[in-house]
Amino acid sequence: MLEGARVHTTLPAKDVERAKAFYTKKVGATPGESSPGGTFLTLGETRFVIYPTPNPSRGGHTQMGISVKDVDSSVRELRDRGVAFEDYDMPGLKTVNGIADTPGGKAAWFKDTEGNTIGLIQLRP
Repeated sequence: MLEGARVHTTLPAKDVERAKAFYTKKVGATPGESSPGGTFLTLGETRFVIYPTPNPSRGGHTQMGISVKDVDSSVRELRDRGVAFEDYDMPGLKTVNGIADTPGGKAAWFKDTEGNTIGLIQLRP
C-alpha cells in the first residue's frame, strides 16, 4: 500500500523566515515551494517542511534525524557555520565534544532557531 512512498518531517516555526535562513545558511538546505501553510526545504535527497505556528511548545525528543556518512566531520562543518551542539550526560547517553557513541552509531544533536531538536546519526555498518 505504501510502496514507493517517501517520508518528510514537518517542523513547527514561530518565525518561518528565521528558520528558513537558519536551515539554508547554517545547515545547507535548499529552499523550495512556499505557501502560507509552510516552506519546503531540500537537504540531500530529502525534503522537509517548516510551517508557521504561534505554539511555542516543542517535544523533548528529536524532531528530525539526518543520516550522515561522518558525524565528526559534519559536526565540525556545522560548528564552523555557527551551529551549537547539545551536550548530554545521563544514564545510557553521554556526549563527548557534542558526539555520543550509541548502539545504533555515532550521534549528535542541535536545536534550530525555533527550539526543534535535530539529530545527526552515522549508522553502524
